[in-house]
Parts: sequence; C-alpha cells; structure tokens
Amino acid sequence: MSAAAVLVAAAEGGIIGGGRTGANLALGAGAVGLAVGWTALARAGRRLAAGGAPAGRTRTGGAAAVVMGVLGTVLAVVHLATARGGPGTGNGLVGAVVAVPLGIGAVLLGRRVLARCRRAPAG
Repeated sequence: MSAAAVLVAAAEGGIIGGGRTGANLALGAGAVGLAVGWTALARAGRRLAAGGAPAGRTRTGGAAAVVMGVLGTVLAVVHLATARGGPGTGNGLVGAVVAVPLGIGAVLLGRRVLARCRRAPAG
C-alpha cells in the first residue's frame, strides 16, 4: 500500500476513525506540542537567566514540540482534504481548521527552543 493510500485511508476513517476522530487526534497532537514547547521554552529561559547552558532535556522538548506540531498539522490537513460536507455536519471540519494553527504554533515554539539551545554558552 502506498503512502498516499495510507493517508487517505487514515483520514477517511479506516485507520484513525470517522467523523470527528481524525480532527480530535490532530487537535490533541497540536495541543500536546504547544504544551511541550511552552514548557521547554520556559526551561530554556530559566537556564539562560541563571547563566548555565540548557540541559539536553530542553533540546529534546523542543524537538518533541516540532514533531508533534508537524504530526498535528499533517493530520489536520489530510482530514480537511478528505472531509465531506461543510462546517456543522459532524465531520470534524471545524476541529481540523483549528488544529492547523495549533500545530504550526507548536512547530514555531519548538524551533525557538532549539535556536535558544544552539545560542547558549557552553559551560
């Protein structure tokens, strides 16, 4: 089975589930990515203010936020592309529309954390 067929099957409910389930998964991934990104950003800020270099967990948190954000955005876009009907029909279209900026926000937060970790003084 090709990757395109897997994505279409996932969005149509074969793997992920029908209706709002795909949008809810995308929302969850985006929200988790934002939470991890904010936590890692706060940790990086505290470490830099104290004069120390950010720990490896901060870098890992930034990378996790990027991954979760990309995952949430991709799931939302696939759901949007395969959803039938319009808003208010119970197919999760509005949830998928909300999940796209959540995922993009998680990616941007994760990239900011990773940039702060690269600029941190060694030591």
